[in-house]
Amino acid sequence: MRGTGLRIAVTGSTGKLGAATVDRLRAGGHDVLGLDLTGPPGPGFTRVDLVDYGQALDTLLGVTARHDGLDALVHLAAIPVNGLVPDATTFHTNMTVTFNVFHAALRAGIRTVVYASSITALGFPFDAPPAYLPLDEAAPPVATNTYGLVKVLEEAMAGQLVRWRPDLSITALRFTNVTGPGEYGPFAERGHDPAYRRSLLWSYVDVRDGAEAVALALAAARPGFEVYHVAAADTGLTVPSADLVAGAFPGVAVRKALGTYETLWSIDKARAELGFEPRHLWRTELAGGPG
Repeated sequence: MRGTGLRIAVTGSTGKLGAATVDRLRAGGHDVLGLDLTGPPGPGFTRVDLVDYGQALDTLLGVTARHDGLDALVHLAAIPVNGLVPDATTFHTNMTVTFNVFHAALRAGIRTVVYASSITALGFPFDAPPAYLPLDEAAPPVATNTYGLVKVLEEAMAGQLVRWRPDLSITALRFTNVTGPGEYGPFAERGHDPAYRRSLLWSYVDVRDGAEAVALALAAARPGFEVYHVAAADTGLTVPSADLVAGAFPGVAVRKALGTYETLWSIDKARAELGFEPRHLWRTELAGGPG
């Protein structure tokens, strides 16, 4: 789906990534409707509880004074991590919301969906070593907690739904830890410690680059299901990547020669197919931002 002026709904629009995505899409000329449990009053936002399928379906079909049909859906709404609520609540809420949103989009005739998957779909916190490094989209799914289990099941569901509608496009963006401006201090303070962010394979992504990845995925959408990793191009540490791997995962195969601080959450596919290139790296952010 290409061009500007699309009518796009963004669930989870008041979250960190959601708010940045709304801003990025509006700056790109799109008509964006934010959907969330709370948000700013006005024509760009509708309050909706997506656990309720009736509300989800009605909202995507049309909302008086908001829209009478949508071109695309960006689904970012979720309980964002384990531990905020009981584990079973995390699972039931997130799984229900994603099913409701995906199924309602089908019924509403929306054929372009981009949504947030996660590093948790491949084994976070990596107590068991990853299959290989850098870890790419071809690695088998591995869930180690209820949040990650939902991400694995969401991807399986998306892969089946595109079989139901040959014209349907669903893109899963596997985000790693989303970091915003002003949150990079600990990178400098703890970046010498290989234990810091090991559970994330030392990866991160700036929220602005995450929002850009959403915009690029919408522009590149084509029928079928695709998965892309979204991360910064570097690790969040001052320790060379090869040394991090040797220390934490000595028996794991390294499939390429690593740049000094190269990310171990591979973004090669996103670069090649979406044109994704992270601009906001922690070293340049602490030095005053990208030039």
